[in-house]
Amino acid sequence: MRVGPAGTWETVDQPTLRALEERARATLGTPWPTPLAHDFARVFRDGDRDTYEQAIWGRHERLDRAVALAAATVDPVWIDEVADGVILFCEQSTWCWPAHDDTYRRHGSVLPTVTDPCLDLGAGEVAAELAWTDHVLGAVLDERYPGLRARIRYEVKRRVFDPFITRRDWHWLGLDGNVHNWNPWIHGNILIAARLLADDPAPLVALVEEGLALYAAALPADGAIDEGYHYWWHGALRYLEAMESLGRPLDPSLINFPHQVHLGGPWYLNHADGPARPSPDQPWHVLHRLARAAGCEDAAAHAAAQRRPGFPVAHESQRLGHLLHALTDADWIAAVPVSSPLPREVWFPSTQVLLARRAPGSADGLTLVVKGGHNGENHNHNDVGSVIVARDGVPLLVDPGRPTYTAQTFGPGRYDIWTMQSAWHNTPTIRGTQQAAGRSYAARVLSRDDGAVSMDIAGAYPRDDIRSWIRTARLDRSTGTVTIRDSWELLPTAGSARTVIHFIVAGDPDPDLLPATLPYSLVVKDLDDPMLSAVWGAKLTRIDIDVTSLGPVGTFELSVEENR
Repeated sequence: MRVGPAGTWETVDQPTLRALEERARATLGTPWPTPLAHDFARVFRDGDRDTYEQAIWGRHERLDRAVALAAATVDPVWIDEVADGVILFCEQSTWCWPAHDDTYRRHGSVLPTVTDPCLDLGAGEVAAELAWTDHVLGAVLDERYPGLRARIRYEVKRRVFDPFITRRDWHWLGLDGNVHNWNPWIHGNILIAARLLADDPAPLVALVEEGLALYAAALPADGAIDEGYHYWWHGALRYLEAMESLGRPLDPSLINFPHQVHLGGPWYLNHADGPARPSPDQPWHVLHRLARAAGCEDAAAHAAAQRRPGFPVAHESQRLGHLLHALTDADWIAAVPVSSPLPREVWFPSTQVLLARRAPGSADGLTLVVKGGHNGENHNHNDVGSVIVARDGVPLLVDPGRPTYTAQTFGPGRYDIWTMQSAWHNTPTIRGTQQAAGRSYAARVLSRDDGAVSMDIAGAYPRDDIRSWIRTARLDRSTGTVTIRDSWELLPTAGSARTVIHFIVAGDPDPDLLPATLPYSLVVKDLDDPMLSAVWGAKLTRIDIDVTSLGPVGTFELSVEENR
């Protein structure tokens, strides 16, 4: 993938190029986004990490647009824009995102320590972006900006290659057994940069393969990603791309995950830190290519279902490597939209997640999702036993997702954030006690039938007076009805706090969801965070059903019927 002799890509997708040029010309000649020192320091002061990161992402997207346009047209206007963006990154004090930088822990500094670069997700992203820039524009840059490519190599070596080799205490390596999406995300970007920029890529590639093996060893056989759909794109997909690049077999179970958690339309099963309605600007062409290579017809169909002929094939927010591949992927450009497969039922034993719909290939009617698992998962929310119910693919009983990330999100105060708490999931609060965080707080599956699962979720609560709390959720396909049945046995205790079962809905609750015989209250949560309001609108409402009067041994059943 290089600029051709005539200065054009013969197969480049023109609608995408036109859209890129329109956005690029809107910013041409204006100041570039500038990450500021006081914004970097904010993560250590008031917890804000987003302001600095938005400037970084704006800088990435502007450079990516310019690279694609320069590669397609060899217009000096875009080559100059590329040079400006490259130099800005090269002169940036750090490529690390502030919330990840260990500068404070190691040096007591709230600003980047330039003599001790931190290698994180952000640093890997810049290294790969500069590598792709050098790869597709090398000869052009040599002609118009002699010396620029040497600067790229110097900065990537200093900030990424050297720290990767000399420091082997990076938490994301997973040497302690805690392996998550950072591992393939960073390793995948280092692999790209090493092959395109390093004088001797072999030692770097060997370490990448060693690290990816740790991630592979942690993957369950069923292909479930405990971080959920959103982080599949930033973990499992990066791993699959690296395997493809290394010429290794592709794991079909991983490739199938996105369509298996699809509710319908733009909606997906969301647990952990993912939104229920994620951005549509995903690198679908990568899934399409990998699925075809692995013979995963349903996954390929799901990717193709996102293709809109005549519209752009990709967006610069997907990062440069994905954008360049999409622009020149003839198979993806020519892909014909088909229906998403929408499997009738999916069960992931490793995460104890069930998705059941009435009929395969259709989101019509009610869909049931149940999540067991444990509260020590990656990007965990305390949500053992929670349910989601969707109608025609749109969530009716919902998982809120997560607000904008701050320093608190991954700090000791994570579970002070309301969206992370079990009381803001469709779970019970037992005698005033919510679920606790940690791997030991877990569900125990009792039975699994067609369209149903029964689990004891007592172990998710830090109390010793809960003998059992059996949650059974079932989709009756003959009637299209979902039932959620809670049966509990608690030890008698004087003066115990209330036991409440929570159900979360977007907007105002349907009167049919409100109990006729038990006391209940409505708790309205106004949504002022765009990560939440963009999905759910102005508010969420929690229905709190007080089952205390049913006694220490009791049963409560909620039935959800489709009402057209």
